[in-house]
Amino acid sequence: METLFSQRKKHKFMQINPQIFKAYDIRGKYPEELDRETVYNIARAFSQMRQKELNKENVTLVVGHDMRLYSPELYESLKQGVVAQGANVVEIGLVATPTYYFAVSYYGYDGGLLISASHNPKEYNGVKIVRNQATPVGADSGMEELGKLAILGQFDTPSRQGIITEKKGVLQEQIALALKYADLEKIKPMKIVIDTANSMGILYLEELFKHMSQLKIVRLNEKLDGSFPAHQADPMQDELMGELRQRIVEEKADLGIATDGDGDRIFFFDNRGEKIEPAIMRGIIAKVFLRASPGATICYDIRPGKITEDMVLEAGGKPLLTRVGHSLIKKRMIETSAIFGGESSGHFFLKFPHGVYESPEIATLKFLQELSETNVDVYNYVRPLRKYFHSGEINFKVADKDKILERLKEKFKDAKINPLDGLTFTYDDFWFNVRPSNTESLLRLNLEARTDEIMREKLDLVKKIITE
Repeated sequence: METLFSQRKKHKFMQINPQIFKAYDIRGKYPEELDRETVYNIARAFSQMRQKELNKENVTLVVGHDMRLYSPELYESLKQGVVAQGANVVEIGLVATPTYYFAVSYYGYDGGLLISASHNPKEYNGVKIVRNQATPVGADSGMEELGKLAILGQFDTPSRQGIITEKKGVLQEQIALALKYADLEKIKPMKIVIDTANSMGILYLEELFKHMSQLKIVRLNEKLDGSFPAHQADPMQDELMGELRQRIVEEKADLGIATDGDGDRIFFFDNRGEKIEPAIMRGIIAKVFLRASPGATICYDIRPGKITEDMVLEAGGKPLLTRVGHSLIKKRMIETSAIFGGESSGHFFLKFPHGVYESPEIATLKFLQELSETNVDVYNYVRPLRKYFHSGEINFKVADKDKILERLKEKFKDAKINPLDGLTFTYDDFWFNVRPSNTESLLRLNLEARTDEIMREKLDLVKKIITE
């Protein structure tokens, strides 16, 4: 964000690092990049933004936090910053991100701030910020303005002090709403192993599963602990999932579930301990929703995951590609009235009457009911859908991102090229996306093919072109 750097240089007395203002949220190391004073300024900045946007001083913002070691003290600074700017706080305390989104949107508040750094390592913390209806604040929707205001610290003087009230029972109401999306009597007895990595997903999973006595739950790393004693809370990293995979096999479980640090991403594993790719999962859940809403639009990000498109078309839906990033997918869902969306990183979004946001608990319910209505185990249910071969996301540190993208355009000029987010090249037997990082000198490659042999051959070719 060049504007933030120039502003910081102009006002040398400010200590906030502009790089903490990311494309989708705010993240930095504690305390050198994100401390109490920084969070206080961020809270005042967002409060003032909402006051001006809504043309009223008396705005009300939801404030919550995760289980990270220093989240409680940053939470206090967050509340102080909001009320100092004359806005009101509704504190919801220790919550997973989907519960926070629910609170902001379902109760009709003007926005919210959540202390969380998602799946980042323990030395990080951050702030997730949304407007009313849980609409994200990101690089294309106010993050630049928010960063400038927080860095300069030049806030209007409010005519009042905001007030703080507490909202109880939010999680219970969130799960009560989720339960309306399934017929619990149709969910058969199952044994499920869950690994919540000492993080926030355990809260909504526990509340959800207590309504289904037919399920036997084996819990791994369920105690909240911001030091992450078992492993980092990022199920995208396969090497972190060894304990879960092993226990699924040992327990002869039907299913495995893992969640990330703040609980907004969820991953499923079959009864052999193999991860079910998010592209497959979003196709399964989309298919379920399309039965009730034939012809509806389903959004998903442009990273290769062709099985999603196949399944949406087969179910009579309208597949719609989006740019990568939860805030961008949600925006497109709102614009197109899509009923469901999924991101390759494990986010599953649902359109509610009150907003669009992640609902891992409803994704879980839909999947459990779908499995229950078949006569096969999870591995055999998913096996026909594992028809494409994926490279996974590979990062390349490069000096000139644009130069390499132009080189790829020249080398693969006979492909169908889509510039929606980076560049996507499509051939009959393989396809790949290369997109630049928003904040680093990185190119991110995802490649998929119809056979493993083709995937490996084309991956070597593309890697060679990028690094030559």
